[in-house]
Amino acid sequence: MLKWYKETGKNSDVVISSRIRLARNLKSFPFSAKLGKEQALELVEKLKAAAPALEAGKEKKYYSCNVDILSDSEKTAMVERHIISPLLLAREQSTGLILSEDERISVMLNEEDHLRIQSITGGMNIMGAFTEANAADDIASGLFDYAFHEKYGYLTSCPTNVGTGLRASYMMFLPALNATGKIIKLAEELSQYGIALRGTYGEASKSVGNLYQISNQKTLGSTEREIIESLNRIVEQVMKQERRYREYILTHNYDEFEDKVYRSFGVLKYAKQLSSGDAMTLLSQVKLGIDLELLSLKEECNVHELMMEIQPGNLQCILDKNMGSAQRDRFRADYIREKLPDMA
Repeated sequence: MLKWYKETGKNSDVVISSRIRLARNLKSFPFSAKLGKEQALELVEKLKAAAPALEAGKEKKYYSCNVDILSDSEKTAMVERHIISPLLLAREQSTGLILSEDERISVMLNEEDHLRIQSITGGMNIMGAFTEANAADDIASGLFDYAFHEKYGYLTSCPTNVGTGLRASYMMFLPALNATGKIIKLAEELSQYGIALRGTYGEASKSVGNLYQISNQKTLGSTEREIIESLNRIVEQVMKQERRYREYILTHNYDEFEDKVYRSFGVLKYAKQLSSGDAMTLLSQVKLGIDLELLSLKEECNVHELMMEIQPGNLQCILDKNMGSAQRDRFRADYIREKLPDMA
């Protein structure tokens, strides 16, 4: 089935993906930070039983597993594809995962909360993601007794998630705002509206390939739809700014920018070795060149899909081979050369 990162949806020149995450906890267990080793294992086994119920009546399969049985490459690849979080990867206790075959729905078990229900879609489609996450939550709530307070809503490990337990986020491609030095100011402005701008993999991460996450910070005192509508208004403004600065770059530095795009394409097509950082920077330039119609390729190319596939974990999973960094750099260059179409 078509994976979410292979989709190109509405406003995909700026909005790469839309994600909804719901934090939930069971009444009968302490919060994850207070769980003992045996309790954590018991919790994960109990929660994995939700997989058949999620699959019932659906046209796609769901899989469940204990995360510790996965290889290091598989776990890293899942972080790169935003299926699991770096926090889940770092957990020493028993953790689990329920995942739909198209990877649009994932449920992390015993991360910061007992359940982290996530739906992710390509492009600007946050309501589509919310509908899917909410449907999965309805099924899970029929199986498990959630920790819920009439006044405060869903009870969570972190106070910022109390209330709806909802985190709505967009992955945005912001090369022009970054190139013009506006990102830091943007982050400061967004924080005043209760919106966080973070790196590619969330809190404490840096941006890779000009990819940034923008999400709500507060969940208490607002409904799910109010949170989503507020975020959408902010994201619309960020899109306008990004596109305005793209036009500014084209107007004031056309020749220099065009040269940079073509140089980036040339390196990607002829380099013999490429680190993941260099490859992401170059692919970012090529994506922007395609979006602005400066660069035309013989075949359609989803550059974000290629960005995902050339990350260290995903590359090793695709090639079914464990490699050191030097070997990965060579295979990465070969892979990009094969997948990136020639210029028209």
